[in-house]
Parts: sequence; structure tokens; C-alpha cells
Amino acid sequence: MQVDEDAVGAVLNRLRRAQGQLAGVIAMIEAGRDCKDVVTQLAAVSRALDRAGFKIVASGMRQCMAAADGDAPPMSEAELEKLFLALA
Repeated sequence: MQVDEDAVGAVLNRLRRAQGQLAGVIAMIEAGRDCKDVVTQLAAVSRALDRAGFKIVASGMRQCMAAADGDAPPMSEAELEKLFLALA
């Protein structure tokens, strides 16, 4: 599946944000921060990763439905569903 070039920037921004948030979670744990604060920040990381994944799948939906490789058959509904469920 190809990611739409316009979506690449947005996906990379989300992944970089998640990377920074994850570094923050690690620092919080190392500093002995309150469990509630750590879990809240960890949930933010999870949401950022989910959004990046959904953006990738959504931007590639057109290519998935049509034969992007020319020779490759289009993805079935079951295959598309499996991609979405992998993010759930």
C-alpha cells in the first residue's frame, strides 16, 4: 500500500510527536512520577500512534481498492478490515 504524498508529512509529524511523548514517559518513570501522570501520558502516546496508523490506512485506501501494482489484485474487504482491526 502506498501512502499518499500529502499524508506523509502529517504521519511523520504524528510519529515524531509520539516519539517525544514516549521519551517523556520513560523520563517520568525514571524520575518516579505518579502512576496517574505516567498512564495519562502513555495514553497520549497510544492515541498518537493510532492516529498515524489510521492516517496511513485512510490515505492508502484508494490504492488498496484498485490494483496499485498493475499485476496485483485489489485488496478484498476482508483484507482491508484486517488492516483496520490491526490498529484496534
